[in-house]
Amino acid sequence: MKLAIRTGLLVGVGVMIALILHGGAAQILDLLGRASWLLLWLVPLRTLPIALDAMGWSALLAGDSPFLRLFWIACIRDAINRLLPVASVGGEFVGVGLLARTGVDKARAAASVVVEILMTLVSQYLFVVIGVVCILYSSGAVPLTVNLAVGLAVSLPVIVLLIALLRYGAVFGPLQRIGARMLGGLTHPALAGAGSADIDEAVRSLSRAHPLLVRALLWQLGGLIAGSAETWFALRWLGAPVGIAEALALESLTQAVRSFIFLVPAGIGVQEVSLVEFGRVLGLAPDMALALSLAKRMREILFGVPVLIAWQWIEGRRGFAGRR
Repeated sequence: MKLAIRTGLLVGVGVMIALILHGGAAQILDLLGRASWLLLWLVPLRTLPIALDAMGWSALLAGDSPFLRLFWIACIRDAINRLLPVASVGGEFVGVGLLARTGVDKARAAASVVVEILMTLVSQYLFVVIGVVCILYSSGAVPLTVNLAVGLAVSLPVIVLLIALLRYGAVFGPLQRIGARMLGGLTHPALAGAGSADIDEAVRSLSRAHPLLVRALLWQLGGLIAGSAETWFALRWLGAPVGIAEALALESLTQAVRSFIFLVPAGIGVQEVSLVEFGRVLGLAPDMALALSLAKRMREILFGVPVLIAWQWIEGRRGFAGRR
């Protein structure tokens, strides 16, 4: 698993560099220079989708943990997924341990994250449906729309199967082993002693709480839609104003490809190829699409690095206090 992640990282970096060189590094840098400091607004803008996602997590926990605490853990999860050399779901496994250490029952903490991952898949599926409708409306690309619709139809049984496994099966044990292989020593020790059987029972119990699931799903879908504002603003600042439909299409389809090829850390190369190809359908030049991708990468670094530093500083102080 770790070998696959490292291979994906190396291939992704190579693809990204090749695209930038082919698209014209000078032109891309010129576009970024024109937008200048305006792109810094993408950093605080990121807090909106994370806050909405934390609201969905809070709904699953029925208010057992303060929102600000969940928001902070959600920021850490986002930073891990986007900046560290782990698969794009690695932050969720760390989040389980961080939540369990705050006093939330370990099985309940793990169950909330497992079910949240499922709700994320469902909300992303609905988000892609919205994106397909938007790309048809914006471009009239019927062949592409048909292909995307076929892909949605083919993937629907997989989501249904996952829902059935969560509700009737025992899935946390295998997920925990996969997470350990992906993250190595990064998984959190606060989960030590948590039984897989207890966690699976908590997952099944939570999956039957339909009102909580619906609320979480709506919050998460709202967060995904809000994340499209980053694309909408960035393209305007870069000099290629697009409509809301185009921004939704770009964001949803790019996120779908990144989620599908999740073993590539931070979606490096995957995001760039997706933005170039879908952007071409919507009339964006490759250099503009790559400038948008680099603006997103800049935001990931400026938002995520301080979060990771603060998290490690807090962990270090906690460990030092424990030794004393």
